[in-house]
Amino acid sequence: MVTQEQISHYIQSIPPTPAIVKQTLDFVRAGDLIKAARCAEEDPPLKLYLKTLVNRPIYGFRNEVSDLSQIFGILGISTAQQILYNYLLTLLAPKEWKLFALNNHAFYDLQASLSRKWEKILRHLQLLNHDTESAITLLPASIIVCDALFGTCKNEVDQLRSVKALDYNTILFRLSKLTLFDICTQIADKWEMSPNISRIVHAASGLDEDVDPNERILAQWMHLLLFYELSQSIYVEAGLNEFIDFQIEFVQDIYESFMQVVGYDESNR
Repeated sequence: MVTQEQISHYIQSIPPTPAIVKQTLDFVRAGDLIKAARCAEEDPPLKLYLKTLVNRPIYGFRNEVSDLSQIFGILGISTAQQILYNYLLTLLAPKEWKLFALNNHAFYDLQASLSRKWEKILRHLQLLNHDTESAITLLPASIIVCDALFGTCKNEVDQLRSVKALDYNTILFRLSKLTLFDICTQIADKWEMSPNISRIVHAASGLDEDVDPNERILAQWMHLLLFYELSQSIYVEAGLNEFIDFQIEFVQDIYESFMQVVGYDESNR
């Protein structure tokens, strides 16, 4: 089963932010999207990722967008930063998923869908800025971490879960006193992400106390968005609806507003 030593080894194995990605992020944060695009051109995997992600159906472009200057111009500063963080997650994504019945195309679709809905939520809440928009990128890291830590002991975990209906996050905490969100915070620190991002994502577990009021609001919407998204049939079949516990009381006061912002739009697509 998962040990503290395994978790420490996993954290140590996470690569630092690649130099070109770091430089591209610096240009984006400075508001110079032209230099950001030129910098990204020097990294073929990053260039391919940007083209692939932006041209997925969720973004709704009728014609393929391939020029990086155009892509960065369309995205804008906040979304460009968010997508660069998304790219960092692809460096962690497994070549073959062991715990969840996923492939990388499905994972990229999940990233894109969460990002688009999160932007809509932030505009509704009037809390859109670089850090709040980028916070959603760290959330799928919990899925990657869960697969990495439990994928090698899937049979043991299945036996444990057959006796007690426990989610993976609860199992991890009982074994190590760490949650998936604790590990995501460590990943954010390693990638030098804003502490604001880490706090929002950690609070999205629904279990944190003494949270700043604005961060609590963001955490509520993020928690509900995650479970709304993972209730889609493709992710239910993949087993993703069982990796953390849904905190109903944490989000019950925003449920109707959430469905008006996100659910209604989805039902009319």
